[in-house]
Amino acid sequence: MSENSQPRFGPATGVGSLPGDDAREAVKTATGSFEDFPFLPELPARGPGADMIGRTAGMLVELYARVEPSGWRLGDRPGRDTKRARAWLGEDLDALEEFTQGYEGPLKVQAVGPWTLAAALELRNGEAVLSDAGACRDLAASLTEGLRLHLAEVRRRVPGARPVLQLDEPSLTAVLRGQVRTASGYRTHRAVDRQVVEAALRDVAGVHGDGPVVVHSCAPDVPFALLRRAGVSGISFDFSLLTERDDDAIGEAVEAGTRLLAGVVPGTDGPLSDPAGSVMGVRTLWRRLGLHPGLLAEAVTVTPSCGLAGASPEYARRALAHCVRAARSLADNPE
Repeated sequence: MSENSQPRFGPATGVGSLPGDDAREAVKTATGSFEDFPFLPELPARGPGADMIGRTAGMLVELYARVEPSGWRLGDRPGRDTKRARAWLGEDLDALEEFTQGYEGPLKVQAVGPWTLAAALELRNGEAVLSDAGACRDLAASLTEGLRLHLAEVRRRVPGARPVLQLDEPSLTAVLRGQVRTASGYRTHRAVDRQVVEAALRDVAGVHGDGPVVVHSCAPDVPFALLRRAGVSGISFDFSLLTERDDDAIGEAVEAGTRLLAGVVPGTDGPLSDPAGSVMGVRTLWRRLGLHPGLLAEAVTVTPSCGLAGASPEYARRALAHCVRAARSLADNPE
């Protein structure tokens, strides 16, 4: 099978975060649960630098961030927070290398996208990077270079892997709507022009060349059409937050070949329905859109609704296994 004819995605995967602080245990779970689409887990319970913002801040090139009482703030030089973030990522990559010996196929890695990063990181004056258009451009360029190095390192350690890059953008809709609060909390930053948002996403996604890039958001009102125009290969979202307003944009995305990473398994402890029940909403959506049932398995990857950092380790393992069974149900009974 040629490189281009091999699947770019698997039928099920995780979103990113897992509970606990043991890198080897987490990677063993992520690779053991998804034999054909493992992911590199994140363990925010380890503390600052293992959280999603700190982890990605540690990947930046020629920009450095440190922890302040208000959050992550850009500074002049790498301090202990940057070093800790990089050390933990190194530990995670060591574990990934150990548990993927001989693996060939798609492998997902996650980083925070440029707009959520700009909304979360502070400039020296305490305001978000989002408040300064030039700083946003510099941050996106630094992130792009950091991701280039990270993807090269993943390929070096797991030579048979075909990386899938996921950009986490939970703040994207708030950025587009001018809903990100200023440092005082009394005002909000101005909405960023949609074309500027789209262009930055396209530029950062371009770091992966022809490789697949997914944008993930478990916030309501994911901008499906904008993401499709930005050229991403897949969109990852909390399925329970969809409304019929999203139908047209989702239908257009599927017809354009965009992969849907549908978050249908709850991200926190609770009872799980049977696998067929978990994907019933996906089948209903398909019928409503008038899409061919045979397309389902080709177009949809099943995931938890969001990261599993807030779940118990036992539930997290059950949820990941449940995603695999739900994806099998979708493939076996698309109708």
